[in-house]
Amino acid sequence: MAVKLTDVAKKAGVSVTTVSRVINNHGYLSETTKQKVFAAMKELNYQPNSLARSLQGKKMKLIGVIFPSITNPLFAELIEDIEACLFKQGYKIIICNAGKDKEKEREYIRMLLANQVDGIIAGAHNLGIQEYKQLGLPIVSFDRRLSDNIPIVSCDNYQGIQLAVHDLIQAGCKNIYFLGNKKKKGNPTDERLKAYVDTIKSLNSEPHICSVAFTDSPLLKNMTIHKMLEEDHPDGVVCTDDLTAILVMQEAKKLGIDIPNDLKVIGFDGTKEIQTYHSELSTIAQPISEMAELLVNLLLTRIDNPNKPLKQMHYTFPVKLIKNLTTA
Repeated sequence: MAVKLTDVAKKAGVSVTTVSRVINNHGYLSETTKQKVFAAMKELNYQPNSLARSLQGKKMKLIGVIFPSITNPLFAELIEDIEACLFKQGYKIIICNAGKDKEKEREYIRMLLANQVDGIIAGAHNLGIQEYKQLGLPIVSFDRRLSDNIPIVSCDNYQGIQLAVHDLIQAGCKNIYFLGNKKKKGNPTDERLKAYVDTIKSLNSEPHICSVAFTDSPLLKNMTIHKMLEEDHPDGVVCTDDLTAILVMQEAKKLGIDIPNDLKVIGFDGTKEIQTYHSELSTIAQPISEMAELLVNLLLTRIDNPNKPLKQMHYTFPVKLIKNLTTA
Protein backbone atom coordinates (compact mmCIF):
# COMPACT_ATOMS: atom_id res chain seq x y z
CA MET A 1 0.00 0.00 0.00
CA ALA A 2 1.29 3.46 -0.91
CA VAL A 3 2.46 5.64 1.94
CA LYS A 4 0.31 8.75 2.42
CA LEU A 5 0.97 12.17 3.81
CA THR A 6 -1.14 11.26 6.85
CA ASP A 7 1.17 8.30 7.55
CA VAL A 8 4.19 10.59 7.60
CA ALA A 9 2.38 13.09 9.86
CA LYS A 10 1.42 10.33 12.31
CA LYS A 11 4.96 8.92 12.35
CA ALA A 12 6.51 12.35 12.93
CA GLY A 13 3.89 13.39 15.50
CA VAL A 14 2.91 16.52 13.58
CA SER A 15 -0.04 17.70 11.53
CA VAL A 16 -0.52 16.98 7.81
CA THR A 17 -0.20 20.73 7.17
CA THR A 18 3.21 20.77 8.84
CA VAL A 19 4.42 17.85 6.69
CA SER A 20 3.21 19.67 3.57
CA ARG A 21 5.01 22.86 4.65
CA VAL A 22 8.25 20.91 5.20
CA ILE A 23 8.05 19.23 1.80
CA ASN A 24 7.33 22.51 0.02
CA ASN A 25 9.73 24.55 2.19
CA HIS A 26 6.94 26.99 2.93
CA GLY A 27 6.89 29.27 5.96
CA TYR A 28 9.00 29.16 9.10
CA LEU A 29 9.59 25.76 10.70
CA SER A 30 12.05 24.79 13.39
CA GLU A 31 14.98 22.60 12.45
CA THR A 32 13.76 20.01 14.96
CA THR A 33 10.40 19.76 13.24
CA LYS A 34 12.00 19.47 9.81
CA GLN A 35 14.30 16.69 10.96
CA LYS A 36 11.39 14.76 12.52
CA VAL A 37 9.45 14.95 9.23
CA PHE A 38 12.46 14.01 7.09
CA ALA A 39 13.24 11.07 9.37
CA ALA A 40 9.66 9.83 9.11
CA MET A 41 9.72 10.18 5.32
CA LYS A 42 12.96 8.23 5.12
CA GLU A 43 11.74 5.46 7.44
CA LEU A 44 8.47 5.09 5.53
CA ASN A 45 10.18 5.55 2.13
CA TYR A 46 7.72 8.31 1.30
CA GLN A 47 8.19 10.12 -2.03
CA PRO A 48 6.56 13.56 -2.34
CA ASN A 49 4.08 13.93 -5.18
CA SER A 50 5.95 16.12 -7.66
CA LEU A 51 2.88 16.69 -9.81
CA ALA A 52 0.90 17.96 -6.83
CA ARG A 53 3.76 20.32 -6.00
CA SER A 54 3.85 21.61 -9.57
CA LEU A 55 0.13 22.38 -9.41
CA GLN A 56 0.94 24.66 -6.49
CA GLY A 57 3.14 26.69 -8.86
CA LYS A 58 6.43 24.98 -8.09
CA LYS A 59 8.82 23.64 -10.73
CA MET A 60 8.80 19.93 -11.49
CA LYS A 61 12.60 19.91 -11.71
CA LEU A 62 12.24 17.56 -14.70
CA ILE A 63 13.86 17.99 -18.12
CA GLY A 64 12.97 16.06 -21.26
CA VAL A 65 15.94 14.91 -23.37
CA ILE A 66 15.04 13.79 -26.90
CA PHE A 67 17.68 12.17 -29.11
CA PRO A 68 17.61 9.85 -32.14
CA SER A 69 19.60 7.03 -30.56
CA ILE A 70 20.81 6.38 -27.03
CA THR A 71 23.17 3.64 -28.28
CA ASN A 72 25.11 5.96 -30.60
CA PRO A 73 28.37 6.74 -28.75
CA LEU A 74 28.09 10.50 -29.39
CA PHE A 75 24.54 10.82 -28.07
CA ALA A 76 25.15 8.38 -25.21
CA GLU A 77 28.12 10.40 -23.96
CA LEU A 78 26.34 13.71 -24.48
CA ILE A 79 23.23 12.54 -22.59
CA GLU A 80 25.38 11.24 -19.74
CA ASP A 81 27.10 14.62 -19.43
CA ILE A 82 23.77 16.47 -19.68
CA GLU A 83 22.31 14.33 -16.90
CA ALA A 84 25.33 14.95 -14.66
CA CYS A 85 25.11 18.73 -15.17
CA LEU A 86 21.35 18.80 -14.52
CA PHE A 87 21.63 16.57 -11.46
CA LYS A 88 24.07 19.05 -9.89
CA GLN A 89 21.38 21.71 -10.35
CA GLY A 90 18.70 19.57 -8.69
CA TYR A 91 17.03 18.38 -11.90
CA LYS A 92 16.19 14.88 -13.13
CA ILE A 93 15.80 13.86 -16.78
CA ILE A 94 13.37 11.83 -18.85
CA ILE A 95 15.26 10.26 -21.78
CA CYS A 96 13.33 9.87 -25.02
CA ASN A 97 14.84 7.62 -27.69
CA ALA A 98 13.09 8.99 -30.77
CA GLY A 99 14.81 6.83 -33.40
CA LYS A 100 13.80 7.72 -36.95
CA ASP A 101 10.06 7.64 -36.21
CA LYS A 102 8.17 10.97 -36.37
CA GLU A 103 5.12 9.62 -34.56
CA LYS A 104 7.29 8.17 -31.81
CA GLU A 105 8.86 11.59 -31.30
CA ARG A 106 5.41 13.20 -31.19
CA GLU A 107 4.28 10.68 -28.58
CA TYR A 108 7.32 11.44 -26.45
CA ILE A 109 6.64 15.18 -26.69
CA ARG A 110 3.04 14.61 -25.57
CA MET A 111 4.31 12.51 -22.68
CA LEU A 112 6.78 15.22 -21.63
CA LEU A 113 4.02 17.83 -21.70
CA ALA A 114 1.75 15.55 -19.65
CA ASN A 115 4.54 15.16 -17.09
CA GLN A 116 4.91 18.94 -16.97
CA VAL A 117 8.64 19.03 -17.66
CA ASP A 118 10.30 22.39 -17.15
CA GLY A 119 12.11 22.28 -20.49
CA ILE A 120 13.48 20.12 -23.33
CA ILE A 121 16.93 19.49 -24.79
CA ALA A 122 16.36 18.19 -28.31
CA GLY A 123 18.71 16.55 -30.77
CA ALA A 124 16.28 14.32 -32.69
CA HIS A 125 16.06 14.41 -36.47
CA ASN A 126 12.40 13.77 -37.25
CA LEU A 127 10.06 16.68 -36.58
CA GLY A 128 9.97 20.04 -38.30
CA ILE A 129 10.26 23.56 -37.03
CA GLN A 130 6.56 24.22 -36.50
CA GLU A 131 6.00 21.24 -34.23
CA TYR A 132 8.64 22.39 -31.74
CA LYS A 133 7.76 26.06 -32.15
CA GLN A 134 4.23 25.46 -30.87
CA LEU A 135 5.19 23.69 -27.64
CA GLY A 136 5.42 26.80 -25.49
CA LEU A 137 8.27 25.31 -23.43
CA PRO A 138 11.90 26.41 -22.93
CA ILE A 139 13.85 24.38 -25.50
CA VAL A 140 17.47 24.23 -26.62
CA SER A 141 18.74 22.21 -29.55
CA PHE A 142 21.84 20.17 -30.25
CA ASP A 143 23.01 20.40 -33.87
CA ARG A 144 19.45 20.86 -35.23
CA ARG A 145 17.59 23.93 -36.41
CA LEU A 146 14.14 23.66 -34.86
CA SER A 147 13.05 27.31 -34.85
CA ASP A 148 14.45 30.81 -35.13
CA ASN A 149 13.63 31.20 -31.42
CA ILE A 150 15.33 28.01 -30.25
CA PRO A 151 19.08 28.31 -29.54
CA ILE A 152 21.43 25.77 -31.14
CA VAL A 153 24.61 24.34 -29.67
CA SER A 154 26.97 22.57 -32.07
CA CYS A 155 30.59 22.04 -32.90
CA ASP A 156 32.28 23.81 -35.80
CA ASN A 157 31.24 21.28 -38.42
CA TYR A 158 32.93 23.19 -41.23
CA GLN A 159 36.27 23.44 -39.41
CA GLY A 160 36.10 19.73 -38.54
CA ILE A 161 35.86 18.51 -42.12
CA GLN A 162 38.49 21.01 -43.23
CA LEU A 163 40.88 19.51 -40.68
CA ALA A 164 39.95 15.98 -41.80
CA VAL A 165 40.54 16.67 -45.51
CA HIS A 166 43.83 18.44 -44.87
CA ASP A 167 45.01 15.53 -42.71
CA LEU A 168 44.33 13.12 -45.59
CA ILE A 169 46.09 15.39 -48.06
CA GLN A 170 49.14 15.71 -45.81
CA ALA A 171 49.16 11.92 -45.57
CA GLY A 172 49.52 11.77 -49.36
CA CYS A 173 45.93 11.09 -50.48
CA LYS A 174 44.97 12.15 -54.01
CA ASN A 175 41.52 10.58 -54.48
CA ILE A 176 39.52 11.58 -51.38
CA TYR A 177 35.88 10.57 -50.99
CA PHE A 178 33.26 12.06 -48.68
CA LEU A 179 31.09 9.49 -46.93
CA GLY A 180 27.96 11.10 -45.51
CA ASN A 181 24.54 12.47 -46.32
CA LYS A 182 24.43 14.66 -49.44
CA LYS A 183 20.89 15.88 -48.62
CA LYS A 184 20.78 19.28 -46.93
CA LYS A 185 18.22 19.81 -44.15
CA GLY A 186 19.10 23.30 -42.96
CA ASN A 187 21.01 22.00 -39.93
CA PRO A 188 24.57 22.88 -38.79
CA THR A 189 25.75 19.43 -39.89
CA ASP A 190 25.12 20.47 -43.52
CA GLU A 191 28.39 22.41 -43.16
CA ARG A 192 30.34 19.15 -43.25
CA LEU A 193 29.51 18.49 -46.89
CA LYS A 194 30.08 22.15 -47.79
CA ALA A 195 33.49 22.11 -46.12
CA TYR A 196 34.51 18.99 -48.04
CA VAL A 197 33.44 20.40 -51.41
CA ASP A 198 35.02 23.81 -50.77
CA THR A 199 38.31 22.33 -49.55
CA ILE A 200 38.63 19.84 -52.41
CA LYS A 201 37.79 22.49 -55.03
CA SER A 202 40.29 24.91 -53.48
CA LEU A 203 42.94 22.30 -54.31
CA ASN A 204 41.72 22.10 -57.93
CA SER A 205 40.52 18.56 -57.34
CA GLU A 206 37.20 16.90 -58.08
CA PRO A 207 34.81 16.20 -55.16
CA HIS A 208 33.56 12.63 -54.82
CA ILE A 209 30.48 12.12 -52.63
CA CYS A 210 29.29 8.69 -51.55
CA SER A 211 25.95 9.35 -49.89
CA VAL A 212 24.85 7.48 -46.77
CA ALA A 213 22.23 8.77 -44.34
CA PHE A 214 22.49 8.80 -40.55
CA THR A 215 19.36 6.64 -40.43
CA ASP A 216 20.68 4.00 -42.85
CA SER A 217 21.19 0.60 -41.26
CA PRO A 218 24.76 -0.73 -40.87
CA LEU A 219 23.96 -3.38 -43.51
CA LEU A 220 22.90 -0.75 -46.05
CA LYS A 221 25.96 1.35 -45.24
CA ASN A 222 28.21 -1.70 -45.64
CA MET A 223 26.79 -2.37 -49.11
CA THR A 224 27.38 1.25 -50.18
CA ILE A 225 30.90 1.30 -48.70
CA HIS A 226 31.80 -2.05 -50.29
CA LYS A 227 30.75 -0.79 -53.72
CA MET A 228 32.68 2.47 -53.27
CA LEU A 229 35.89 0.71 -52.25
CA GLU A 230 35.64 -1.96 -54.94
CA GLU A 231 34.65 0.26 -57.87
CA ASP A 232 36.01 3.76 -57.13
CA HIS A 233 39.28 2.89 -55.39
CA PRO A 234 39.64 5.95 -53.13
CA ASP A 235 42.91 6.35 -51.27
CA GLY A 236 41.30 8.52 -48.59
CA VAL A 237 37.83 8.60 -47.03
CA VAL A 238 36.50 11.32 -44.75
CA CYS A 239 33.48 10.09 -42.78
CA THR A 240 30.90 12.23 -41.03
CA ASP A 241 30.88 9.99 -37.95
CA ASP A 242 33.17 7.47 -36.29
CA LEU A 243 30.81 4.50 -36.58
CA THR A 244 30.73 4.87 -40.37
CA ALA A 245 34.53 5.12 -40.39
CA ILE A 246 34.73 1.83 -38.51
CA LEU A 247 32.48 0.22 -41.14
CA VAL A 248 34.92 1.45 -43.83
CA MET A 249 37.76 -0.18 -41.93
CA GLN A 250 35.83 -3.46 -41.71
CA GLU A 251 34.90 -3.51 -45.40
CA ALA A 252 38.46 -2.64 -46.41
CA LYS A 253 39.73 -5.62 -44.42
CA LYS A 254 37.25 -7.92 -46.20
CA LEU A 255 38.53 -6.67 -49.56
CA GLY A 256 42.17 -7.03 -48.58
CA ILE A 257 42.77 -3.28 -48.68
CA ASP A 258 45.53 -2.30 -46.30
CA ILE A 259 44.95 0.63 -43.94
CA PRO A 260 46.83 2.97 -43.93
CA ASN A 261 49.13 1.91 -46.79
CA ASP A 262 46.44 1.61 -49.49
CA LEU A 263 43.60 3.53 -47.85
CA LYS A 264 43.44 6.21 -45.17
CA VAL A 265 40.29 6.81 -43.13
CA ILE A 266 39.21 9.55 -40.75
CA GLY A 267 36.04 9.81 -38.67
CA PHE A 268 34.15 12.50 -36.78
CA ASP A 269 32.98 12.75 -33.12
CA GLY A 270 35.89 11.42 -31.05
CA THR A 271 33.88 9.96 -28.19
CA LYS A 272 35.60 8.33 -25.23
CA GLU A 273 34.19 4.93 -26.22
CA ILE A 274 35.58 5.03 -29.75
CA GLN A 275 38.95 6.36 -28.57
CA THR A 276 39.09 3.50 -26.08
CA TYR A 277 38.01 0.58 -28.27
CA HIS A 278 39.20 1.86 -31.67
CA SER A 279 42.24 3.90 -30.69
CA GLU A 280 43.72 3.31 -34.15
CA LEU A 281 41.09 5.58 -35.77
CA SER A 282 41.98 9.15 -36.64
CA THR A 283 39.02 11.39 -35.91
CA ILE A 284 37.72 14.90 -35.40
CA ALA A 285 36.80 15.25 -31.73
CA GLN A 286 33.85 17.31 -30.57
CA PRO A 287 34.09 18.91 -27.08
CA ILE A 288 31.18 16.87 -25.77
CA SER A 289 31.29 17.77 -22.07
CA GLU A 290 31.56 21.50 -22.82
CA MET A 291 28.62 21.35 -25.23
CA ALA A 292 26.54 19.46 -22.66
CA GLU A 293 27.30 22.10 -20.03
CA LEU A 294 26.26 24.92 -22.34
CA LEU A 295 23.05 23.13 -23.36
CA VAL A 296 22.11 22.84 -19.69
CA ASN A 297 23.08 26.43 -18.84
CA LEU A 298 21.11 27.84 -21.76
CA LEU A 299 18.05 25.79 -20.87
CA LEU A 300 18.11 26.75 -17.19
CA THR A 301 18.53 30.40 -18.20
CA ARG A 302 15.43 30.11 -20.37
CA ILE A 303 13.50 28.39 -17.57
CA ASP A 304 14.45 31.05 -15.01
CA ASN A 305 14.06 34.01 -17.38
CA PRO A 306 11.64 32.96 -20.15
CA ASN A 307 11.17 36.51 -21.47
CA LYS A 308 14.83 37.50 -21.46
CA PRO A 309 16.35 37.36 -24.97
CA LEU A 310 19.55 35.39 -25.39
CA LYS A 311 22.67 37.16 -26.60
CA GLN A 312 22.95 34.78 -29.57
CA MET A 313 21.06 31.86 -31.06
CA HIS A 314 23.87 29.66 -32.40
CA TYR A 315 26.79 28.64 -30.19
CA THR A 316 29.67 26.95 -32.02
CA PHE A 317 32.53 25.06 -30.37
CA PRO A 318 35.92 24.44 -32.01
CA VAL A 319 36.99 20.87 -32.70
CA LYS A 320 40.36 19.17 -32.73
CA LEU A 321 42.12 16.55 -34.83
CA ILE A 322 43.10 13.31 -33.10
CA LYS A 323 45.61 11.71 -35.45
CA ASN A 324 46.11 7.98 -35.19
CA LEU A 325 47.14 4.99 -37.33
CA THR A 326 44.38 5.16 -39.97
CA THR A 327 45.89 8.33 -41.47
CA ALA A 328 49.53 7.61 -40.67
